[in-house]
Amino acid sequence: TVPCETTVKKHQNNLQIQYFKKPNSGAGLSRNFGMQKASGNYFVILDSDVLLPAQYLQVVHERLSKNYTDAYGGPDAAHKDFNPLQKAINYSMTSFLTTGGLRGGKEQFGKFQLRSFNMGISRKAFQKTGGFSKRKTGEDIALSFELWKAGFSTQLIQEAYVYHKRRTNITDFFVQTYRFGKERPKLNREFHHSGKLTFWFPSLFVLGSIFAGLLLFFSQVIPALLLAFYLCAILLDAAIKNRSLRVGFLSILTTITQFYAYGTGFLISVFSKN
Repeated sequence: TVPCETTVKKHQNNLQIQYFKKPNSGAGLSRNFGMQKASGNYFVILDSDVLLPAQYLQVVHERLSKNYTDAYGGPDAAHKDFNPLQKAINYSMTSFLTTGGLRGGKEQFGKFQLRSFNMGISRKAFQKTGGFSKRKTGEDIALSFELWKAGFSTQLIQEAYVYHKRRTNITDFFVQTYRFGKERPKLNREFHHSGKLTFWFPSLFVLGSIFAGLLLFFSQVIPALLLAFYLCAILLDAAIKNRSLRVGFLSILTTITQFYAYGTGFLISVFSKN
């Protein structure tokens, strides 16, 4: 509801910058609109809730100069000024212990699935694929598949990270992650052979934790102990990486929220025709 036009005008003497506005059509189609209006040959796409490190563009330029691809993605990180919950959410979404580094936490080449909070795409690739689809969730992953089908390559530029502010409460985080989980099986059905075993892990966590709780009534404690050991590992890892015991405890909460939201959304979508 707050236009950016006044802010843009302050910088027009120093930057080649244009300002356009349009009715809300969702993130994907709005980004397509921006790329249609842009004059360059390579577009950088970011979410509105990210902070850009000063070296970001230089890092991207250097990597593409050495190893050019028509699309790239970068990871996200938590800024030191983020609140503890934002840091915990960032941990849950990026840690190897929780997501296996699927969002760019580890070096990948050739088949990196783009995330629209931090990515770039060439004009050539945009024109050939048509850019983002109309879907409200998973449009960036769908674009990755379309790029590969068209013969383009993607890569992760690990050093091209952004500070991602995330959600500011657990309810919003649950809703966001539930939508991600519900969309993934739809993508798997639309783009055959794109499914991976790792997509089932949150659902297995949900079923396994419920099973472990039920077994306690029969004095079977080993599954519950294994679950407790895993959550303790998350607590210690998050606390050490963020230098905060509070973030460590919150990371248990955000991890459970993420797994239950994504896992239930995933299962509902798997067994639903919609």
